Order: sequence, then structure tokens, then C-alpha cells
Amino acid sequence: MIEIKDLTKKFGDFTAVDHLNMTINTGEFFGLLGPNGAGKTTTISMMSTVLLPSEGEILIDGKKLDRKASAEKRKLSVITQEYSMRQDMTMDEVMEYQGRLYFLPRKVIKQKSDELLEFAGLKEFRKRTVRHLSGGMKRKLMICRALMIEPEILLLDEPTAGMDALSRRQMWNLLRQVNVRNMTIVLTTHYIEEAQALCDRVALVNRGKLQKLDTPDNLIQELGAFAVDETGKDGLKSSYFKNRDEAIAYLSQAGQDATFRMTTLEDVFVDVAGQTLEKK
Repeated sequence: MIEIKDLTKKFGDFTAVDHLNMTINTGEFFGLLGPNGAGKTTTISMMSTVLLPSEGEILIDGKKLDRKASAEKRKLSVITQEYSMRQDMTMDEVMEYQGRLYFLPRKVIKQKSDELLEFAGLKEFRKRTVRHLSGGMKRKLMICRALMIEPEILLLDEPTAGMDALSRRQMWNLLRQVNVRNMTIVLTTHYIEEAQALCDRVALVNRGKLQKLDTPDNLIQELGAFAVDETGKDGLKSSYFKNRDEAIAYLSQAGQDATFRMTTLEDVFVDVAGQTLEKK
């Protein structure tokens, strides 16, 4: 279990994360969502100890996480937005280097490399250098590298950024298989449909503050499960309804440009972000 208590990060006069409080359960697939500058990456950076909090603390299984807490840090593995691998290394060399960093025996490194590359569908490309891999293959290799040390918690910062639709869906399937192993996954993403498809719960943050925290289905139901979109002179307007009959009744009175659909987590995201901006 991860407990985040009054977590705050300041850069001079700017507060990137503002007294964040939330609990992430063991084995949960947890999403951290928000617009650019919301504090998502800063939060992940503090969870990985790359950054230290200005205030507050992070507990893993009841023990405080900091740069000296080696036992807690070993439970974590991080995948960043950037491709942090040498371009002239093959997949095998990337995996071997990771294993040696953690003093794994050569036999164990070989066995885990075989298993993980097979698991990710990369085994036939293992002799190819990183510079000759597609973006999707690089992302999968980064996950294999992270899993080499058998972490309990996987931190993913925009893991599908820049991927095409097919590669993104392949990554979703891979992450689902990882999560089935009871690994806790914390995901930040700009693809809201990704969070809706993968996450057990999501936290919506804006300007460093927690706005909402619940399951995607509960957040959608709270806003209204049914939506009617209308296009007018002021652009697109969406109205939300708790039940289908209300939405259909509204639709029958609307203009010809009105359409009916199911509400998505993206609607919730836009609604929450919009309200927050209006308050500023």
C-alpha cells in the first residue's frame, strides 16, 4: 500500500504539488490524470525519490520512503517519458546491464531476459539495437527492463506517449498482464480513454491539488452517464443526464445538430478542469 500524506513540492514561489492526500492499494491499477502543469510528473518524481518533498511524506507499507530507505526503494521501478537507453545497445545488452546494476547472477539475468522479452513479444528482435527499434518496441523494452528486478510497484509516466493507436493497444494488453500479477501500477497519461480502459481508480488533479478520486464508472455516473452534444454559434455544448429517458427527452427538443452518446471519463476530466479554471 502507498500512502501519500500532505505531499507538497515547491519550486521557489511556485507550488507544483499542493498538500496531496491519497492511498493506493496493493495490486491496484491507479491513474493520475490532469492537464499540463497539473503536478502529475512532479508527484511521480517524488514517489521515485528523484525529487524530495517540500512538505509531507510518502509511506510504502507503513514505512517512510526517502533516498535512504533502500528496502522501500527496491520495491519501486520507474518508466519515464523519455527513452533512457543507449542507442547502440541491443535488447539483450540493455537487459544484461539492468541485471548487473542490481547484482543479479548471470544465469538469472539470462533466464529473466528470455522470459520478459518473450512476454512482451520482443524475443525475435533481441539482437536489434535500440536506435533501430520502433517507438512502441522501445516502450515495451523499457517495461521489460523495469520488470527485471521484480518490483512490487511500477510507476509509469506517460508510457504510451507518441505511440500510434495499434501500438498503444498492444501496450495496454501488456500492462493488463503485468497488473494481473498483483503488481501495483501508478499511471500518468494524457490519453483519458487509456485511464478509463485500464485503471481501477483515478485521481484528477489540477494546479497541484486533488479534485476527484474514484473509479472511472463512479465518476461518470456522478456527472451523468448519458450525454447530448449540441453544436451552436458558440461551439459545442454538452449536457449530461443521470438516466436515458431524460437524455432522450432533452434530445427531442434540441436542434437538428444535437447527438446522443454515452458519457466518458474524458467528459469528467473536461468538466473538472473547466470548473477549476473558472475558479481561478
